[in-house]
Amino acid sequence: MRESDAILESYDESVKNGLRTILATVVHVKGSSYRAAGARMLVDEYGYMTGAISGGCLEGDALRKALLALEQNRNKLVTYDTSDEDDAVIGAQLGCNGIIQVLFEPVDPANDLNPVELLRRANNKNKTYALASIFNLNKREHQQGTSLLIDETGSITSETNDESLSEAIYDVAVSTIKKRVNHFGEYVSKSGTQHAFIDVIPPPHSLVLVGAGNDSQVLSEMARHLGWSVTVADGRPSHANEKRFSNCQVVVANPESILDDIEINESTAVVLMTHNYNYDLAVLKLLLDFNELTYIGILGPNKKHRRMFRDLRNEGIILNEKHHAKIYAPVGLQVGAETPAEIGLSILSEIQAVLTGSDVKHLREIDGSIHQKDQYQFEKVQL
Repeated sequence: MRESDAILESYDESVKNGLRTILATVVHVKGSSYRAAGARMLVDEYGYMTGAISGGCLEGDALRKALLALEQNRNKLVTYDTSDEDDAVIGAQLGCNGIIQVLFEPVDPANDLNPVELLRRANNKNKTYALASIFNLNKREHQQGTSLLIDETGSITSETNDESLSEAIYDVAVSTIKKRVNHFGEYVSKSGTQHAFIDVIPPPHSLVLVGAGNDSQVLSEMARHLGWSVTVADGRPSHANEKRFSNCQVVVANPESILDDIEINESTAVVLMTHNYNYDLAVLKLLLDFNELTYIGILGPNKKHRRMFRDLRNEGIILNEKHHAKIYAPVGLQVGAETPAEIGLSILSEIQAVLTGSDVKHLREIDGSIHQKDQYQFEKVQL
């Protein structure tokens, strides 16, 4: 389950039981931090926490700050400086060396545009959204909170009363969605300065496993733990069924029609693993027509996929550079995998790297920060 799904589930349960809640969101990071901007945590009035804003070092104090803001019923911005080794509140010598801004927002269930409800709308399986949280580094100023939601079509949901600020954030958000990179803005006007964190929330990764063998069971379970949406497709009802693949979409069909009821977008990865050469080849033919698909994995040795390419050529189907770029065969990263679980780790690691556009390397080989710090710079916008 994705963290956002768990937060929504916990929020709904709290509302059902009449409990007040507050949402904590990391809205900016300077330096190093265990969690990036966009990490969220829901706290109810009894102190039950769902989600996390750090690796555990901030949660204790954040709980106290959350309950205080909940009691005061107002938004609050809190700064945590983990580079201060003498800070007894956070704990000395954490080694993170980062300054973390956390926005606390009491949630009003009667408001259809409260921060959790905006998060719910952004938690869409088919669209990418930009969710904007407006705050002020001057903590004496009003902290407006999570107020704007823009989708990839340009549709906007707004609660801010500052029209010029909304328009400026909207323009940046539309561009940000296309780039798929979060944005931090400093918006300057005659009335003062506001800051905004624009969190780009894409659809969750979806994994289509063509093949319902025992190795697919292991892979599907691991993917579900990552919060990915999983579909298992096969022509054998004895293998592809809800008993063997709980919490997955299960499709039983011949290869020519197996993709008819499966949603495929840019966040989808497909792995061919039926252990049936002709079945995998037939599905591969169909997948070549999905231009938005960026990952097709083929389980098996090199000679299998080379034979596939040769058979396709014999049928007059010539693979171009774009086709070859999205096909990963043999599937997975070289991590010394032998067991089904290890092979699953190898495959999921490769998919994660491809779908996020990440270079695969040892973190120890990176000189300096492992995160792209330039993404956290505030871009000044004059209103």
